[in-house]
Amino acid sequence: QAQAGWLQHDFGHLSVFSKSRWNHWVHKFVIGHLKGAPASWWNHLHFQHHAKPNCFRKDPDINMHPLFFALGKTLSVELGVQKKKFMPYNHQHKYFFIIGPPALVPLYFQWYIFYFVVQRKQWVDLAWMLTFYIRFFLTYLPLLGVTGILGLHLLVRFIESNWFVWITQMNHIPMHIDYDKNEDWFSTQLQATCNVHQSLFNDWFSGHLNFQIEHHLFPTMPRHNYWK
Repeated sequence: QAQAGWLQHDFGHLSVFSKSRWNHWVHKFVIGHLKGAPASWWNHLHFQHHAKPNCFRKDPDINMHPLFFALGKTLSVELGVQKKKFMPYNHQHKYFFIIGPPALVPLYFQWYIFYFVVQRKQWVDLAWMLTFYIRFFLTYLPLLGVTGILGLHLLVRFIESNWFVWITQMNHIPMHIDYDKNEDWFSTQLQATCNVHQSLFNDWFSGHLNFQIEHHLFPTMPRHNYWK
C-alpha cells in the first residue's frame, strides 16, 4: 500500500507517460483500485501543497497547527503571545508518536475520503474506490472471515499511516513554516523543503521523496532522475 502510494504520486504529477491524459487515467486506477482513495481528493489537497508549501491556511498539510501541534518558530511564538493553548505543546515531541503517524490514515483519511467524494459528487472516483473494497473483501473473506478482514484492513492502514507520515513530514516540518509572504515561487519552494540522505534503501522506502527539493522544483520530473 505504501509503495502504491508513491506510485500514484508519480502518475498524479504526470511524470510517467508523455501524454497527460494517460497519466490521469492510470492515476485513477492506481489510487482508486489499488488503494481505495479518490484521485480528485488527492489532486485537490496536493496541488495546494505544491503551490504554497508550509504556508499557514494555504497548505492543507499543516492544518494540524494549532489544534494538535505548534508548528514553526513564527507561529509558535504567536500562540505564546496570544496565550492560546489547545494542547500541551511543550510535550508535542512525545505525543506526536501517538496522534500523528498511527492515526492519520486509519482514523481520519479513511472516513474523510468518502465524505469528500459524496459531497463533491465525484461518482467515478467513488466507483473506483468501491472496486478496491470489493476485491479486498472477495480475496480475504474465505480466509479470514468478516472480523479478520476488518482487523487486517485496520492493521494495514495503521502500518501504512506510520510509513506515510514519517516520509511526508521529515522533509517539510523541519523547515520554515509561516503565513504566506507572497515571495517568489522559487524561494517559497526552497524554504519549505529539505532532502534526506540518499541510499538505495532510502530511495525505495521514500519513493524518492528524500529528494524533496528537486521534487518541488521539478514536480513533473520522473523520480529516478532526481539524483542527477
